Amino acid sequence: MRQYVSNKSFGDDGLLEIIGKDFRYLRNVLRMRAGDMVSVRLPDGSFSNSTVCVVDDRAKKIVLQICVDTEFGQSGGENQSDYSARTEIWLFMFVPKAQKAELIVRQAAECGVSRIIPVQSDYSAAGAGKINFNSERFERIIKEARQQSGSPVPTELGCCVPLEKAVELWKERVQGNEGNCFSCVMYERNEKSRTMKKAFEGRKEPFDAACIACGSEGGISPGEIDFLEKSGFSVIHFDTNILRCETASLYGIAVLQSELSGLGRE
Repeated sequence: MRQYVSNKSFGDDGLLEIIGKDFRYLRNVLRMRAGDMVSVRLPDGSFSNSTVCVVDDRAKKIVLQICVDTEFGQSGGENQSDYSARTEIWLFMFVPKAQKAELIVRQAAECGVSRIIPVQSDYSAAGAGKINFNSERFERIIKEARQQSGSPVPTELGCCVPLEKAVELWKERVQGNEGNCFSCVMYERNEKSRTMKKAFEGRKEPFDAACIACGSEGGISPGEIDFLEKSGFSVIHFDTNILRCETASLYGIAVLQSELSGLGRE
């Protein structure tokens, strides 16, 4: 289900004015016309249905009017996605080349990853640390991914940091709640590793948060694996073909979400 992700709420009059790049998205991509319905994800995460009441191509402006059966700031609409992440998911993205990084960020946002931490790793591409992850381009990539997928999760993309700093950020997130959080690193070798299913063995209740680390083009160095393992990360190996880093990230997130979705449902 497509949605429009808005950075502002409806006014007291129930109207929301759309201009600039967002106008072009609604008009040229979604091909909105007066009278069409559009679902809006508001800044507080709530979800509302609205009607296009004005399309002004000369002023490059669209005005949305909240539907009368939808209360302000509340979720509404029978077509709203039932997906709601029970577990906050983090991704440690060992930074690859810029084009691949953009694809990984897009796919992670579509999947509902809450926070992406770019990691300057031993095998990261030259100049990886110079990629501006706070740029307007990455903001647009995340917004477009959420609009296309209907994700209710506001994906946050951090600055590029060393691995030690990334682990420190994760430990700050789980401090005092370690037993209800899970962390793992994907490793192309099967030494010192186990399957995701084995890592979840015996777990019945959902986790509050989970983190998955995925390597760049060259994978993850043995030293980095040792560091992550000593930091409490489970070393996970998938008995599959060798995957490109952008494929591996999506594959790993999917497997993690699949295992997470089974917890607490028996």
